[in-house]
Amino acid sequence: RGDLARRRGVGPVTAGRIVAAVELGRRTLSRAMPPRTQVSSARDAARYLLPRFGAADVEQAGVLLMDTRHRVMQAKVLTRGTLDASPVHPREVFREAALAGAAALVLFHNHPSGDPSPSPEDVALTWRMVAAGELMGIEVVDHLILSDTSYCSLRELGRLTSS
Repeated sequence: RGDLARRRGVGPVTAGRIVAAVELGRRTLSRAMPPRTQVSSARDAARYLLPRFGAADVEQAGVLLMDTRHRVMQAKVLTRGTLDASPVHPREVFREAALAGAAALVLFHNHPSGDPSPSPEDVALTWRMVAAGELMGIEVVDHLILSDTSYCSLRELGRLTSS
């Protein structure tokens, strides 16, 4: 709100209205997909996650936890970082999954730059998480990189595993 109010021609009242309109839109989209939504594709996961986490101004990493039928149990941000990094460790991801009794999960993080293309570090992290999931008996279904309006699925790119 403060950044908007500093722009030429935008006062505090207008900035407040803009922020309120954006929040109203986010909440409306969030309600469009109920919490027990079944995730059968990257698109389903993105439709659930984008309104909640895609437009953050710093990088966030989190996990979408699902039951054995791939129904959403909860989505949780695990770390918040800087404009271009949000470190997350397998121990944090799988602790949350185990505590929730999740059978499967979708990793996610956002790219505040607006470009959801994966970096080499994103791909390497995905491989580590898939390996940890195999050890834990929790399926890593996908890793989505979100921007404010789009996403990239590492599964759809064929980058979920190193083989």
